Amino acid sequence: MNRFRVRLLLFCCLWGAFPAWAAQVLLTGAEDSAGVQAFAQALAQQRPQDDVRFEPLANLPAPGQLPAGTRLILLDPASLEWRQQDAQGPATLVLRIGRIQAQQRLGATSSPRLSLLWSDPPLARQLQLIRKILPQARRIGVLYGADSEFLLKELHQAAHPLGLKIVAERWDDTNDSRPLQSLLKSSDVLLGLDDPRLYNPKTAKNLLLSSYARQLALIGPNAGFVKAGSLASTYSDQDDWLQVLDDLLDRPTTHWPRTLYPQPFKVLSNPQVARSLGVEPIDEQSVATQLAEGEKRP
Repeated sequence: MNRFRVRLLLFCCLWGAFPAWAAQVLLTGAEDSAGVQAFAQALAQQRPQDDVRFEPLANLPAPGQLPAGTRLILLDPASLEWRQQDAQGPATLVLRIGRIQAQQRLGATSSPRLSLLWSDPPLARQLQLIRKILPQARRIGVLYGADSEFLLKELHQAAHPLGLKIVAERWDDTNDSRPLQSLLKSSDVLLGLDDPRLYNPKTAKNLLLSSYARQLALIGPNAGFVKAGSLASTYSDQDDWLQVLDDLLDRPTTHWPRTLYPQPFKVLSNPQVARSLGVEPIDEQSVATQLAEGEKRP
């Protein structure tokens, strides 16, 4: 018996040792780090009625050979590639995948066995954040590239009922500042799309210094950029993601959504940036509560 069959047999025997009523929740990813282990342990503590475990991707058989009824949670792009190689296999939650990343890897359609849990802030929520903390802003400047262009239609649709105008500028060469400077002249605020080609450590200095030279705030594109110098963003942290998973794992897998933005979220702001722009201090908890209440209304 070769090594692969031995590994598969041992894996299935371990899973079979648990009571029939225990849901088998399997988290996997290429990296077996302390952070990953802590996340798996937190989920296990949250669901003591289930068998929750993390298994490195290298130890797993093909998805179609996993025990029936397994609830699979993917933690990184490598595990998504592994899952895509087999049309068979259990219902799968793809944790913290960006819209652009999904578009590149999955195209316009994805397997009905996949549920994509988005990591980037919803565009409508980010626009509502702008209305709340910068009520005078009407022209929303947006830089986009080849990877993020598909988001513009959704952005325009979300902005229209709010009385906001999207001013979009394509930025193909991030070494050329002319599109950015042109956009700054015609905008009241910049909204960053979570596009790694446009918003990354190499472009951050130019984006932030250019916008603040014109006393314009940058909203988003994520919590990391707020720490680097943008004004504010909505985001979901580990506790929020654990809450989302707890809710989904209570449902039959046939009721899992194809895509989902996490409903629990928080607001992060940069007080130093707010002071430099003359923006009123942002009460993060209050703003997050108001945004969440607005989303619950029909």
